[in-house]
Amino acid sequence: MTTDPISAQTIASNLEAVRAQIRTACERAERDPSSVTLVAVTKTHGFETIEAAVSAGLQDLGENRAQEFAPKAYAAATAALEVDWHFIGHLQRNKARQVIPHLGTLHSLDSAGLVAEIARRWESGNRPTSGAPVRCYLEVNIAGEEQKHGIAPTGIEALLRTASECNALQVAGLMTVAPRVDDPEAVRPVFRELRDLATAHGLAGLSMGMTDDYAVAIEEGATVVRVGRATFGPRT
Repeated sequence: MTTDPISAQTIASNLEAVRAQIRTACERAERDPSSVTLVAVTKTHGFETIEAAVSAGLQDLGENRAQEFAPKAYAAATAALEVDWHFIGHLQRNKARQVIPHLGTLHSLDSAGLVAEIARRWESGNRPTSGAPVRCYLEVNIAGEEQKHGIAPTGIEALLRTASECNALQVAGLMTVAPRVDDPEAVRPVFRELRDLATAHGLAGLSMGMTDDYAVAIEEGATVVRVGRATFGPRT
């Protein structure tokens, strides 16, 4: 199901509020707001919303389902929209073929098997249209939630080594999805642990924080936040 399209004016207004929150969080953390990339998550929103988002000045857009990602990315390319696509959900190996041609950044690298699949596709010519390696974040399940994907912190070193040896990938850092809680302060330790793990492994990129907790994530060092509802409004 897709939601009704949102006007570029509404998106621009929402975007201004989100960026103001980013600036405020950066001020508290004594950081430069330009060090944080906003990925606007278009999940369940149709192509009209993507057009409006680009008109409002957004370029980094994210999806978490291959069946939504591929047709939207193809339509955006056909319309010559300048979009840097981020895939933020679990990527099944049998869906990689659909996703890779449009991919700029993969936020959910979680197994050596997926690395091998991307490498195999790369060698066969199934590559991003840009021709560049896919930027990737290793997904780490910091909270150990059984219903979520991602490697345990103890698995970072092995997967990082495997990904770093793959010509099809460029490792940017670590990613996590924090537990859903009423008080964002409750997940601050999750973000802090991911930051400490990234530092320990010599990684600079931190993809963490969504609509409910991105300000806290920024205070703890997020370099990428993945924001949907605050940008496009509630999903129906």
